Amino acid sequence: MSTDSPTNEEPQDESVTPEVSAESTASEQPEAAAPEVPATEVPATEVPSGDLPELTLGGGTAPVTDPDHVPTVRGKIDRFGVAMGTGRRKSSVARVRVKEGSGQLVINGRSLDEYFCVERDRQMVLAPIQLVGKEGKVDVSIRVNGGGTTGQTGAIVLGLGRALQTLEPTAHADLAAAGYLTRDSRMVERKKYGLRKARRSYQFSKR
Repeated sequence: MSTDSPTNEEPQDESVTPEVSAESTASEQPEAAAPEVPATEVPATEVPSGDLPELTLGGGTAPVTDPDHVPTVRGKIDRFGVAMGTGRRKSSVARVRVKEGSGQLVINGRSLDEYFCVERDRQMVLAPIQLVGKEGKVDVSIRVNGGGTTGQTGAIVLGLGRALQTLEPTAHADLAAAGYLTRDSRMVERKKYGLRKARRSYQFSKR
């Protein structure tokens, strides 16, 4: 005997329509064409590309000098025509006096060869005078104190450069290019607490 089992399936209502998402509707709509932007014409350069200068970064270009630039003069001339300049290096201070003469150079009452025993120091002192072309034409009197040999040499060179700049204003460019008018600001680094020197530490002992 066959029995029909009841079915739990409910008849679908044909009147119900599936929901259509707004995104799918928007995607189906054709996109609006973007307005065409007219291309701007680039004016052609009058100079051919082969004649244009090559772009370089800081190489082979001469420094631009301002004709109206007035250099700073740190020396002075007294009423007797003696040019004076003060130079400093480390803890040394040199006071230099330059006047027309026969080429005599005195440092603290002693000659150059007697005061400086190293040839390098003697050449550095004479370098500004030779650059200006006053070797054997001026008398130089120098009073220097403080520091050591290297510091006193640097102070004398700076003082000589400033005095010669005052005596010969046209030699400013040469003296500045050679570095005789620039103060060397390097100093001895101070000792640090817990270290032997400025950076030298104590020797480490494992045992």
